[in-house]
Amino acid sequence: MGMSAEQEEDSRSPRDEEWPEAEKAEKLARGAALKWASGVFYRPDKLEGLGHYRSREAQRNSSIQSRLKSTVQSHLEGVSAGLEQLRSAAGDVRSVRQDLCAVRWHLLGSAEGFLRLAPLRAVVTEHAQLAAVVRALPQLSSVHELLAQSLRLLHGQQLLEAHAGLMALERLREEITSQLHSSGSLPSDQALGVVESFFAGLQELSDALAQQLWHIVGGGVRLVREDPALFVSAVRIIEREESVDDALLLGPHANRFPAPGRPKAWRQRFYQVMQETIAAAHFKAAHVDVKGPGLGRHLATLQSNILVELRVVKDLMVPCCPPHYNILSICTHMYHQGLSDYLQDILSRDLDKQEIFMLLSWVLHVYQSPEMMGHPDLLPEVDVSTLGPLVSPEVVEQMERKYVGKVKASVTEWMRRTLEVELKEWFREEEPEMDHLGFFQSALPIIVMQMLDENIRVASLVTDSLQQKVYAMAMDELEAFLISLREALGECGKEHQKDRSMPKHYISYLLALLNNNMALSSSISTLHPGSASLAKPAEIPSSLQTALDRAQKKACRLLLEELLLDLQPLYVQLPSRKWLSGAQLVNSMCEVIDKYMRDFSHVRNPVFKFLLAESEHLVMNHYMRALMEKKMVCRSAEERIQLSTRLLQDASQLRELFHNLGLAESEQTLEVIFALQELIRLQDPALLSLEVLGFMKKYPDISDEHISILLDLRGDVSKEVRNVVLEMMAQNPQSLPENYQPIFSNILVPAPELPFCLRKGKCA
Repeated sequence: MGMSAEQEEDSRSPRDEEWPEAEKAEKLARGAALKWASGVFYRPDKLEGLGHYRSREAQRNSSIQSRLKSTVQSHLEGVSAGLEQLRSAAGDVRSVRQDLCAVRWHLLGSAEGFLRLAPLRAVVTEHAQLAAVVRALPQLSSVHELLAQSLRLLHGQQLLEAHAGLMALERLREEITSQLHSSGSLPSDQALGVVESFFAGLQELSDALAQQLWHIVGGGVRLVREDPALFVSAVRIIEREESVDDALLLGPHANRFPAPGRPKAWRQRFYQVMQETIAAAHFKAAHVDVKGPGLGRHLATLQSNILVELRVVKDLMVPCCPPHYNILSICTHMYHQGLSDYLQDILSRDLDKQEIFMLLSWVLHVYQSPEMMGHPDLLPEVDVSTLGPLVSPEVVEQMERKYVGKVKASVTEWMRRTLEVELKEWFREEEPEMDHLGFFQSALPIIVMQMLDENIRVASLVTDSLQQKVYAMAMDELEAFLISLREALGECGKEHQKDRSMPKHYISYLLALLNNNMALSSSISTLHPGSASLAKPAEIPSSLQTALDRAQKKACRLLLEELLLDLQPLYVQLPSRKWLSGAQLVNSMCEVIDKYMRDFSHVRNPVFKFLLAESEHLVMNHYMRALMEKKMVCRSAEERIQLSTRLLQDASQLRELFHNLGLAESEQTLEVIFALQELIRLQDPALLSLEVLGFMKKYPDISDEHISILLDLRGDVSKEVRNVVLEMMAQNPQSLPENYQPIFSNILVPAPELPFCLRKGKCA
């Protein structure tokens, strides 16, 4: 019943060596079965269903074996049928090979017979050619007559009939040439030469017809209005020729042999003639006047003519042409490209600013407007936006820069002349004009602003970018103008110092200039593009604001120099014993100051406030400088009281004057004179260190030299007290508070001759 393990191994080994996959599959199946059985029969009570499981698995194995046997049987039957077919095919191949060998031997035996048929073949060929000539003789005899008739029809502008004759002759020539090529051997050059010479007049007829066609096409815009039938005939002939070209190049016999004069490509030539005609009519005309106003008239003529011709093309030429000609679109492109090239040529010339403006405005606005390419009569068929820009953005940018350069040169020259006229006005015998509020002024701000505004506004009619460029240029030119004005003020001030009587109304014109400067400053923001839509005025460029401020400071400096020149004779008397004895000196100072302030009242705020404050500081500064330069020494306590009282009365009178003029006491610097008189009035020199310490805290820019001079002014300070005061100053250095207005730092001791400087800025 059973086999030993060795026998089983022996019986299995050949199969295992032949089918190793079967052994692997069997092991996997056994392992899976053991795993399943261990899972099902892990308890003794489960063994009761062993018989049920055994019968079920037996049925399943029987089913699987049946399916396997069926599959193997079907596969074996298919293999058997295939082998049978292969045996049959092999037999057929052997039979065919035998037949081919027999045919080959028969052909080799008949080769000599074929060679003896060569003369017969030549005779047949010659017979075929002669038969073709005989059949064509009636037509050949009428070739010259048909040529002459076609020429007559052509001269009578019977184009369709003439073209019918031309096509008949070309067909005849093609038939004869085709017969020569189909005779079995290539035709000789002599035979082809005979045919070409016989039909030599055919090319002349074709050229004459073509010349007539291109003349008609060139005048197509005129003909479709006057005689559209002639233009339609030309188009029909061109279409027939295109059909013949297509048949010869793309038909079943394409490239069989070359047809003389083909392809004619008359449709392509049709478009070329249209383009050449458009270019010659509008863009290659005789030298026209394209300078100045002539350029405007020329552009207007182009606009009118192109619009009229495109209307004719759309309304009259389109119905005369086949739809695939797309004649309106192509003509639009031709006009667009021709105009683009023409304008590029004009823009490359040396144009003035007006010509550049006209061209840019025409290109960017007129061309696509409803007055030209966007005309309602052309819409919607004509869409010029699909053709690209008439002039490239790079060329537009280049022309904008060139335009700005031209405008800049004009503005520079115009401002130079304006400044010359303004400066000449200064030497008039009359004062400058006043406005209704009594402020001096001139027409300079209005003239300058109007000129700049006009150029910016004109540029806005072209593009926003051009407007921005002109605006930037205007700001630069206005800054340069203010710099030139400031330099001219300096020269005028030097000349005035030599002869103060010239100009006669020097101060009035300086005040007018200040008012003009403020008017310019308040008006500059209106030049900014889009200023009307801004919520707040546009900011003035920083460099321009600097130029405005420096021009203002220059004029203020010259005015304060005038005040100082009239006060200087009074300052030379200070301090002196005569000055101590009465108030005549300060009264004279007040009179001079009041006179100048009445003059300064003709300038608007805030400049008047600035001049008032600077005048007060100037009076104080030179008052203090005069006290320190003379080094006056009080000889007694009574004289110190007298000096203190004089200082108090002078300071009070000056303070009252400036207060009445509109300068609040808190804004004045004359308080230093009040502090000084307290330092002089002090009776006990031993208390000077405390008094000086308080003085230093009020005026931290005072130096040891200043204090030494003030102590000398008392006349009763010993060397020991002086040393104590100076030691106290060294031990209590002071730092300048923020926004402190320097007083003593502007008074150098010993005091050299200094250039005049405004208090709140550098030397102007």
